[in-house]
Amino acid sequence: MTTPVFDNVLLTLVIPHPVEDAVLDLLLAHPDLVKGFTTTRGEGHGAAVELLAPAEQVRGSARRLCVRTVGSRATADGIVALLREHLPRANLFYWITPVLDAGRIA
Repeated sequence: MTTPVFDNVLLTLVIPHPVEDAVLDLLLAHPDLVKGFTTTRGEGHGAAVELLAPAEQVRGSARRLCVRTVGSRATADGIVALLREHLPRANLFYWITPVLDAGRIA
């Protein structure tokens, strides 16, 4: 059995509704960093989540868009730096985790 090499990471972005379009436009404008990504809808819960709209206050959760992309650590760091530069007050949360395996079944 070989030891896995973590060449790839998974970057997950959790984006507040008001800046969804700006983030997606920025990612799509940089195909050198972002080859592709997957989005899913979610709801943010907890004390750290700002509930701005009246509907969010009633629900007790805030609409979020989750973006996931796999690539090198350097690429993930580049995407985070790009977001910090262009959207410094976007209030988005991210994490980077190792990918054990990835591929396409075609």
